[in-house]
Amino acid sequence: MIEGRRPLARGAMANREAEDPVGIVSTDEATMPGPVQMLVIGFAEPNFTGEILAELQRLKDADVIRLVDLLVVAKDEDGDVTSVQTSDLSTDEAMEYGAMAGALIGLGTGGPDDVEAGALVGAAAGEDGHLIDQGDVWFVADTIPEGTAAAIALIEHRWAIPLRDSIVGAGGIALADRWIHPADLVAVGLAAAGAETA
Repeated sequence: MIEGRRPLARGAMANREAEDPVGIVSTDEATMPGPVQMLVIGFAEPNFTGEILAELQRLKDADVIRLVDLLVVAKDEDGDVTSVQTSDLSTDEAMEYGAMAGALIGLGTGGPDDVEAGALVGAAAGEDGHLIDQGDVWFVADTIPEGTAAAIALIEHRWAIPLRDSIVGAGGIALADRWIHPADLVAVGLAAAGAETA
């Protein structure tokens, strides 16, 4: 998940050059993205009527979300593969997202040199205007059976930007960040039931 900028720890990394040594990532808080969710969806019996796209458009029009990238792969009964990819980002925005993600990965693997290398690799990955590599079409196609489809979406939650900025402005930092799905609650119940019978 790509999240908005958080304060860095004090010390050698807590300076502007360490955050963005090659000047690829914007430091303008107005342009910092909201949290990005990766959503992978399978369609056992695809029935695409346009309803999903209409709902995505409604949410985009209300500035609730932005579609960072979407890849849909379908395999027909004969094994023929079709794919569609779309994004709300311009090429420059895709490169900036890629640079941000690459820099953060680099930060996790090492020091300032790794941040710079990661930013450059990430920016290059976004040069086609997408963050999901077109090569992933074949990876997805190999994993789904005939007559099915799958989608990979990167969704920026723009509604969270003002809340995040208010929290950061008050000196807060995220200590945990997780979606809770109904299946998670069922798992908690199963674990509790198992503990009671043990």
